[in-house]
Amino acid sequence: MDAVNITLRLDRSLKEDAETLFADLGMSISTAFNIFLRKALRIQGLPFAVTRELPNSRTLQAMQEAERLALDDSAKTYSSAKELIQDALA
Repeated sequence: MDAVNITLRLDRSLKEDAETLFADLGMSISTAFNIFLRKALRIQGLPFAVTRELPNSRTLQAMQEAERLALDDSAKTYSSAKELIQDALA
């Protein structure tokens, strides 16, 4: 095999988590990447769906509430999480 090196920039924790996962599966990150590339070439695309995640209804409601509160001048605000917690416990 005529091997070549490739350089990738990854978040350190992502790399470490991936190495742990692939080691548990009995392979190196290099082997896993080769599997990914071979599958992508075989199917002529990414071997998984690429989609935008839509928030579920509960998260969507929280986002809408946050937007309403941000526009409400009478809404109570806090300078820190500590201040919020102290107020909640009072």
